[in-house]
Amino acid sequence: MNYFAELGLSQPVVEAVNDLGFVTPTLIQSQAIPKLLADDTDLVGLAQTGTGKTAAFGLPLIHLVEPAESFTQALVLAPTRELCLQITNELSQFAKYRKQLRILPVYGGADIEKQIRAVRKGVHIIVATPGRLRDLMRRKVVDLRQIDYVVLDEADEMLNMGFK
Repeated sequence: MNYFAELGLSQPVVEAVNDLGFVTPTLIQSQAIPKLLADDTDLVGLAQTGTGKTAAFGLPLIHLVEPAESFTQALVLAPTRELCLQITNELSQFAKYRKQLRILPVYGGADIEKQIRAVRKGVHIIVATPGRLRDLMRRKVVDLRQIDYVVLDEADEMLNMGFK
């Protein structure tokens, strides 16, 4: 039995979780996932490293984002490019059976023109560092008005780094 199905996640998301070998949700996952699926509310999740926080916000995002819509519906902000890429990788694994879902990492040090082209082609979830997101917003490539879901991963770290 997979307890992730009991949290209210869709079958494609549960199948991806099964493929990853996850059976029992961690405490943060069992508390956050049902809340994020059921309520249109803000949530602050605090947990130690290695407790599954990315799945706690990522699985509901993969469940909730609508691939039939071509615009960006979710934004995940991360303080570093390494974390940006790690989150993108995990979200892509969670979206294994939602092939039409497009997830894009945008971060400094990568080809911005390539990132701009990818955003303009249409992505459902952007995982970004604050500096690159700000640059894309200044260039009017990313419009936050249509975004339904925002995740600030390691928000305390972003504040410590001086992002405001």
